[in-house]
Amino acid sequence: MFSAKDVKDLREKTGAGMMDCKKALDACQGDMDKAVDWLRENGIAKAAKKESRIAAEGLTKIATDGNRAVILEVNSETDFVAKNEEFVKFVDQLANILLTNDVSTMDEALALSVDGQTVEELVKNITAKIGEKISFRRFEKVEKNDGEVFGTYSHMGGKIGVLTVLKNVEEEVAKDVAMHVAAMSPSYVRISDVPQEVTNHESEVLREQILKEGKPADRVDGILKGKLNKFYQEICLEEQIFIKAENKETVKAYVASKGGEIVTMIRYKVGDGIEKRQENFAEEVMNQIKG
Repeated sequence: MFSAKDVKDLREKTGAGMMDCKKALDACQGDMDKAVDWLRENGIAKAAKKESRIAAEGLTKIATDGNRAVILEVNSETDFVAKNEEFVKFVDQLANILLTNDVSTMDEALALSVDGQTVEELVKNITAKIGEKISFRRFEKVEKNDGEVFGTYSHMGGKIGVLTVLKNVEEEVAKDVAMHVAAMSPSYVRISDVPQEVTNHESEVLREQILKEGKPADRVDGILKGKLNKFYQEICLEEQIFIKAENKETVKAYVASKGGEIVTMIRYKVGDGIEKRQENFAEEVMNQIKG
């Protein structure tokens, strides 16, 4: 029904003990997502982090020109290659290509022609030159108007890249917000951005958790409201406490105090959501011998 690896993965996702993870998977017929909810409902684990273990290496890059900006991620197999001069130059080149061309999808980007070669061919060429698989994973282009400013921030040499757009503020404020996004990893800008299905799911889990704690029925709704507000404070940029605030003001309050408003944000973390290849050198050697 489930394997030892499933138990290990669930333990890493939730921080729950091994036996509790086994019980959860058994109760949920091996369904990982349901097992996470089961652990939370029984007060054994907190919400699973959305960001899975980071495995793929590479760089994020942000480039701006007037009212246009682009953020992208290019992956390599090793961190050593991610620091390679040829790789860094390629990422810079790719950012400039995307910034100066009207593309919105990966297919359009890969088909762009540069000096007689497509971007897809450039990726293959850099892969051959470096001797390690290079992957152009994702990008997003943003356009602002004259009353808005970009905020950019690159952390850990490009391991995390953040692009924000704010209106009616100085660029420094937008950069401060970008730094906050890099540190606190919000999923949405504001509460109204949270999909209804996300709120519904969280409400169901929290309600079950409250009931299992034995709280009086007439208090459940009030407790649930408070827990949902805390949930929003964790995932919504505007509701988070601003990392530079001395008086525990929210990001929304900080930006408002400067006369501004947050328009949007994009946060890329290298390898986010990519499962790392499990190296098995003994198996690799055997395969080579058999081959």
